[in-house]
Amino acid sequence: MISPTDDRERRVLIEAVAREAFDRCHPGDSFDDMKRRAPFSKEDRYLLADWLAFAEAELRKRTQ
Repeated sequence: MISPTDDRERRVLIEAVAREAFDRCHPGDSFDDMKRRAPFSKEDRYLLADWLAFAEAELRKRTQ
């Protein structure tokens, strides 16, 4: 069973991978700025979801 602490640590790790990749690909923007805009912008909300999904898949691939 996954504890809440494990789940929180996993989310932090997923976000760290997404942040690193996003910031590398978008030098004029930052992951944190996109994350702040997401509640107000449908485009940023979907972009954030896509980057988090990418990071989750990347972590799965690394652990195989």
